[in-house]
Amino acid sequence: MSTGTSYERVLGGLARGESPVTPKPPRASASVVLWRAGESGIEIFWVRRSRQVPFMPGWHAFPGGGLSPADRGITVRGQPIGLDAAPADGAMPPAVTAGVDLDELLPEGLLAATLRELFEETGLLPGAHSIDTATRAAARRALLSGETTFAEILDRSGITPDAGELIYAGRWLTPPLGPLRFDNRFFLLPWREEMGHPEVVPGELAEGGWTTARTAHRQWRDGEIITAPPILHILEVLAEDGPHDGLPRLRVPSETNLGEHRRVEFVPGVLLFPLPTATLPPASHTNCYLIGFGETALIDPGAAEEAEVERLAGALEAAGEQLGRRPRAIWLTHHHPDHAGGAAPLQRRLDLPVRAHRDTMARLDGSGIAFGEPLAGGAVERLAGGDGALEVEVLHTPGHARGHLCFLARRQSWLVGGDMVSGISMIVIDPPEGHMGDYLESLRRLEALELRTLFPGHGPTLTRPSAKFRQYIEHRLWREGRILEAWRDGVTDPWKMLPTVYEDVPPIAHPLAVRQIEAHLEHLREQGKIEP
Repeated sequence: MSTGTSYERVLGGLARGESPVTPKPPRASASVVLWRAGESGIEIFWVRRSRQVPFMPGWHAFPGGGLSPADRGITVRGQPIGLDAAPADGAMPPAVTAGVDLDELLPEGLLAATLRELFEETGLLPGAHSIDTATRAAARRALLSGETTFAEILDRSGITPDAGELIYAGRWLTPPLGPLRFDNRFFLLPWREEMGHPEVVPGELAEGGWTTARTAHRQWRDGEIITAPPILHILEVLAEDGPHDGLPRLRVPSETNLGEHRRVEFVPGVLLFPLPTATLPPASHTNCYLIGFGETALIDPGAAEEAEVERLAGALEAAGEQLGRRPRAIWLTHHHPDHAGGAAPLQRRLDLPVRAHRDTMARLDGSGIAFGEPLAGGAVERLAGGDGALEVEVLHTPGHARGHLCFLARRQSWLVGGDMVSGISMIVIDPPEGHMGDYLESLRRLEALELRTLFPGHGPTLTRPSAKFRQYIEHRLWREGRILEAWRDGVTDPWKMLPTVYEDVPPIAHPLAVRQIEAHLEHLREQGKIEP
């Protein structure tokens, strides 16, 4: 295998445990599935999150949120129905629950948080039906504006919120896509006229409304909306079995497991498997994707440890048996070990061809991978399937690596983007393998696509990613402008530029920051802005 660049040596150090990531425990949270019987089937009230919020911007969800310290001092009467009817771990598989303590099903204050979030996001508050609509609305406005607290509202009105109408409907953990994770409990709540009508006040939420569970699921299937796995499962169960007969499936959603992984499919035809890898903190996982509906391609199996290879192989076998999705090849976005590390052992395990750009193949010479036909920029790969063929355009997007590829489903308007951008960590441009001019040009090409969804190599899935591409371009050019100013002030040593150019970067990241400065200096020379 070729000698690694500075960036690759950093990744090698992480693989040896020189800078381990210590994940924070997931935040306890809860959501309420407000439902009613409609003429066309079970109706649910759901919301669309604002595109300005940091977590799942623009996604559809049910009203809810996280436990706050103040919630622990609030008295709630009643207990949700069915808390003792399901395992505390929610039947979640090991790949999801690794390192997380799931013993406590209902931590102190969570019921108060559940009812507070319901009140904030819909205006409904079980136990307060006797208070007139105008008074409740005024209290809610004051709460949302920060003029008062939930506890103060309850004290003034003499209300004790009632959790007795809630029905326990399962527990889900956010997949390990990044440091921000939620340990979420779901509760059904049958809506009655005397509760009042739910209404969304724009802010964290953009809109909300009633729809049938069947219609909501169709919108996801047609690619009109994006939502998280538990929401999708709840919609399926309510549409098929209803809120009463479907309770066992909601409380023990083991049908959503793919071996030791859970089915994570934010849009149809893209299964995501977060794999623990030695990658750049704060990321601790690399996103591996299985794309297609029958014939599929497995993209970036980065985990090389035998246990993780076996776990992924088991999930792929389950995807074939349960969903009819069977990989015909492994595709690599680029050669870095946190993206390609599992390709050789998985190839031996599954007897699949591995395909990549010619430059990536050259960089991985001697790695034990038996490469098939190269993937070339501009080519269209067709993956046949029972739900229709998926046509995937191969895009050559150099910059982070010479052979970097992205995979575009133009009709569905999504892209598997490798290390072009990240949801949680920085993208390193490390010369000579990395090239700043190429990277900026690749970002501009991706921005122009005006995609609906981006699946990055690290971190959460991104909606409307053109803004993210533009943000990356502007940030790089801003940083480059500071480097040019330092140069003109007579500071030409990259290490001496650090205090003024990268003062926002901790010392542990200084070696990589210097490599970024060197990449920008190379770009400035190519533009003729500084002397060679």
